[in-house]
Amino acid sequence: MGRLGMAIAVLLGVLAAPALHAQPAHRAILAEKLDAELTRLVDDFEGVAGVQAIDLVTGEVFAVDADLVFPQASAIKIPLLIELFRRESETPGFVGERRTIDDEVRTGGSGVLRHLSDGGTEMSLEDLAVFMIVYSDNTATNLLIDAVGMDAVNALMDELGAPNTRLQRKMIRPEASVRGDENLSTPAEAATLMARLAACDLPLSAAACDRVKSILAIEKGGPFRDPVPTSVPMAWKPGGVEGVATAWGIVGLADRPYALAVMSSYGHEGAALVRAVQTAVYDHFSRLDRSTEYGVRVPLRVLPNRGGGPTP
Repeated sequence: MGRLGMAIAVLLGVLAAPALHAQPAHRAILAEKLDAELTRLVDDFEGVAGVQAIDLVTGEVFAVDADLVFPQASAIKIPLLIELFRRESETPGFVGERRTIDDEVRTGGSGVLRHLSDGGTEMSLEDLAVFMIVYSDNTATNLLIDAVGMDAVNALMDELGAPNTRLQRKMIRPEASVRGDENLSTPAEAATLMARLAACDLPLSAAACDRVKSILAIEKGGPFRDPVPTSVPMAWKPGGVEGVATAWGIVGLADRPYALAVMSSYGHEGAALVRAVQTAVYDHFSRLDRSTEYGVRVPLRVLPNRGGGPTP
């Protein structure tokens, strides 16, 4: 090859090299933007906050202060729901057991069962679970805690590698909260638990896992749900008491599902933080959803070896 030919070959190689690596670099830029936005949102929050998102296709993790322990409010009902259906997997028919709603068990706070007449209604544990998740019913929750036991929920969390996720008191127990018997978790443990639920990587039967997800996917509104189009399925649960806002969920984008946990404390605008974090994370994953390596969005059916990860 003459000098001119060699020079052309070298030039072509130099010109081609960036193209070979351009697309991974593009994805890295998008990831850096999400990291920066999540860091900004956490830093700008007036209290303390933590976030973790997990790409359920690649396993990539986005985290800011994700190992901090936060009070959970009603989001702790997700581990309780999982333990309930673990028991159903172990003892078929368990969730069909019935409990009476009477004055002795009724609890204040959120929910509707506290308004029922004394002893006028019996409900199955499965139906109580629906009330617990959809209406955040505290009477239903406390009945389910009695049915499965706090120790069993915490033992399951230990088994799943979530030692900071703890159910330590029933709902609406301010005296217990003051003593430090708070219901706790971290963004990292919560997001990982939701990722495992999405994949049914839990000690549950397939049917029990699907039922847990279907209960969590029953439509409900809120700042975690609002930024995501209603056409995108979600399995999730929020929690909130004064000063605290939390949310754990699976967002079922067709080709780029993700798990997300947002937690805050010492705050006044926790709901606004949850909405802002979900907006940023959904924006990122929706850009990747159904995209080729060059960033062109195409129908899912034409993408080879694609079909998304586990969804609600």
